[in-house]
Amino acid sequence: MMKKKFRRFLYYYLFPYAGLFLVRLLSATYRIRIVDPGNEQDILKARGRVVYASWHQRFFPGITFFSTRKPIAIMISQSRDGEMAARAVTIMGWRAVRGSSSRGGGQALESIKRLIVQGYKVGHIVDGPQGPFGMVKPGLIRIAQYADLPIVPTITSGQNRWVFNSWDRFMVPKPFSRVMIRFGSPIHVPRDMGPGGFAQMQTHVAKILKQLYEDTDAVWQDDARVKEIFG
Repeated sequence: MMKKKFRRFLYYYLFPYAGLFLVRLLSATYRIRIVDPGNEQDILKARGRVVYASWHQRFFPGITFFSTRKPIAIMISQSRDGEMAARAVTIMGWRAVRGSSSRGGGQALESIKRLIVQGYKVGHIVDGPQGPFGMVKPGLIRIAQYADLPIVPTITSGQNRWVFNSWDRFMVPKPFSRVMIRFGSPIHVPRDMGPGGFAQMQTHVAKILKQLYEDTDAVWQDDARVKEIFG
C-alpha cells in the first residue's frame, strides 16, 4: 500500500512539478521568433479555433508557448508517462484529454469534439505517443473532420539542440538557443473524402509536415535569413 502511494506521489506530483520547473526554466532562455504568423492569425480571426499539428520529436518548445493560446486542449496517452505529461500541461493551463490510437482514442475524440464546441483550440501530436516517426495517425484527420476546422502545421526548430536516443530522435533546444515557431498554410479536411480519401489525406498532411520541417531547419544554414528573422 505504501509503495503504491509513493509511486502515485512520484508520478502525480514530484515528477510533473519538477519537470515543469525545468521546462519553464529552459524555455525562458530561448530567443523565439514566429515565422508566417498570418497562417495562424487569419484562421483565429475568422473561426476563433484551430487544430495545430506537429511532430512528437519537436513539441518541447511549444509546451510553454502554446499555453498562451488558451483555451487549448491536447490528447495525451493513458500510459504512466502520459500521466506525468497530462499533469504538467494541466498545471500550465492546457486541457489534457486522455487517450491515443491504441487505447481510449474514441472516447478522447468525443471529448475533444465537445471542447471544440466550447471554443477550445486543439494541439495534436500527429505521430505520438510511440510512432512510427512522422506518420500522421487517424486522430488528427478525425478531429479536423468532427470540428470542421482547418489544420495548421506547426513547426518548431532550434538552432542548437540536444538529440535524444528515442524512437523519434526527440529534440530539445539548448539554453539560449534561437528558436523558430513557424505556421504552415491551413489544410482543409473535407467531411466526405470518398473511398481511400482518408488515407490519402493522412499521406498528404505527412508530406507537408516533412517538407516544412526540412525547409525550416535549412534556414539555420542561411546567415542572411537568420539575421532577417532574429535581427
